[in-house]
Order: sequence, then C-alpha cells, then structure tokens
Amino acid sequence: MTLRARITGTGMLVPERVVTNDDLAELMDTSDEWIRQRSGIATRHYVADGQVPSELAVGATRNALDAAGLDPADLDCIILATLSAEADFPGTSFFLQQRLGVEGLPCFDLRAQCSGFVYALSVANAFVRSGVYRRILVAGCEVHSTGLDFSTEGRDVTVLFGDGSGAVVVEANDEPGDTSEILEVRLHAQGEYADKLWVEAPSSAIPRRITPELMAEKRHFPRMQGRFVFKHAVTRMPEVLLETLGAASVKLEDVDHFLFHQANLRINEYVAQQLEIPPEKCPNNIDRFGNCSAASIPMLLDENVRSGRIERGQLVAMTTFGSGFSWTSAILRW
Repeated sequence: MTLRARITGTGMLVPERVVTNDDLAELMDTSDEWIRQRSGIATRHYVADGQVPSELAVGATRNALDAAGLDPADLDCIILATLSAEADFPGTSFFLQQRLGVEGLPCFDLRAQCSGFVYALSVANAFVRSGVYRRILVAGCEVHSTGLDFSTEGRDVTVLFGDGSGAVVVEANDEPGDTSEILEVRLHAQGEYADKLWVEAPSSAIPRRITPELMAEKRHFPRMQGRFVFKHAVTRMPEVLLETLGAASVKLEDVDHFLFHQANLRINEYVAQQLEIPPEKCPNNIDRFGNCSAASIPMLLDENVRSGRIERGQLVAMTTFGSGFSWTSAILRW
C-alpha cells in the first residue's frame, strides 16, 4: 500500500543581527529607496562572528520537532538543502546531526539552490510514500553574509540576500480521517543557464581551487545577470505551478495560499498578476528577511502556520525559481 506523506511540524530561526538598507548604504553606493524599489527588501538578518549554519539549522529543527510533538530520536532521516555549506565536506547535515545528538541517523545535503527545499521535500515525500522512512526532517539553511561583495560593484546581488534556516517534519499519514497530504511535486532544471547566477570559485575545476588572481577578479563572489534571471523566473514559475496543480487535480482558485520563493518581491507580484491571484493569497516576508535561498519557503511556511493564517485542511502551493536554473512547485493539503 502506498502511504501518504504530510507535514506535521514547522520551524525557523534567523540570527539576531538585523541589517537595514541604510546599513548597506554606508558600505556601497545604494539607498533604502533604491533597494526597496527593485526588490521590496527593507531588512535582512546576518550571523554574528563565529555563528555557523548548523547552529541556525538546529534551532529551526527543534522548533519543527516541538510543533510535531517529536524528539530528535524519533527521526528516521535528515535531508538538508543548502548552497552555503558549513564546510567543503562533509555536508552541513552531518553537523546538524551531531548537534541533535542522533548518532547513526542517515543524513545528507541536497544542492538545488533556491529550489533546494522543494527538491528535498520531493525526496522526503518519495521516501515516505515508498515506505523507506516514516519520519524525515527536511531543512533549508543558508548563511550568505560571509560570502558577499560589500562594495558598490557587488551591490546588485549583495542587497538581496540574508541568513536563516527553516525546517519541517514530514511523516507518514495512515490515518483514514486525516486529509493532510503532500499531493504533488514537480521539479525542473536547465543547466544551460548555470552561469547566469552562480559562484564560480572555489572550484575543483580550477587548479588549487582558489588563487589570489581569482579573488582579485572577485570570482569567488556571486554573480547574476539580473534581467535574464527575472525574465526566466516570471515565465517558469507560472508554468510549473499550473503543471503541478493539474497533476494534483486542483484548480487555481481552490488554493488558499501561494507561497512563492522570496527572491524578489517584484517577481512574485508579476507572477501573481499574470495568474490573477489575489494579493491576500500571497504572503511574503522578503521585506524582513531578504532572500534566504533554500530556507525561504520553510521560513515563510512556518510564519504563516504559527500566525494561524494557514489552517488545517487548506490547500497550499509552494513555487520556486533559482540558480541552475531550477524551478519547482509543490501542492499540499495542510
């Protein structure tokens, strides 16, 4: 018998340090108005010196476990999505496993950038539905602030990103009266455009992986062709959302909440307008947290679950676009 998978708990954690647009304006040629107009972002959170990704991830995880009424020992597997690994190897999930004190528990990292959480959720869904595992932690965690170019040359990318972590517990649902379920997930990628939004170095494709010359050329900082990314995001996100709704036999108007990846408020507004989705169905938190990549969707989900905006039985759509290029959507009945 194929089992159903549901999300039973959510959690998030961001660092205490809040960085405003005015703070960034002291470091580069920008302004609060310039950043707000182009991205909708007002503040973001940065880690303190010495604060590491797994510290954020364990906080989000414990909040998700508490919400699900579980202990770390109840988990069968950990999947952590990130593009900002704590170490070159092993993966950040291993440091999270250590902090949780669950020796022997299988764990692995998944790299699909801003689409990483939904990619990881699809893996967890498949594990549960096939009976491999019954309780899986799916986390997204990013620390961007330690790898950004805080000069005027890097402002277009730097102003967008923040640090944070979000997590969910995915469990098997074999209770006949419980309708909570991950209904459908669709994943896509287009490696042809990988270098339109990327960090080139350090890289095993480069002798010695990193050199003074590479650093002088700032090739170890993220680079983005912003207009190109925007164009593809506003095309691919509606496509994959409608594809996933169709696969789940759900009508667009029946969805209660649309959670779009928090990369740029203008992208989300454009997508919603294309599909004629009312603004009240599209919560955002990018104004306070910026783009937290793989952590953005679980952070947004947790905020809206804890506020009571998302209620049990409602339909939720989660849609992303990110580096790779990658784009995804998941439909679930909360």
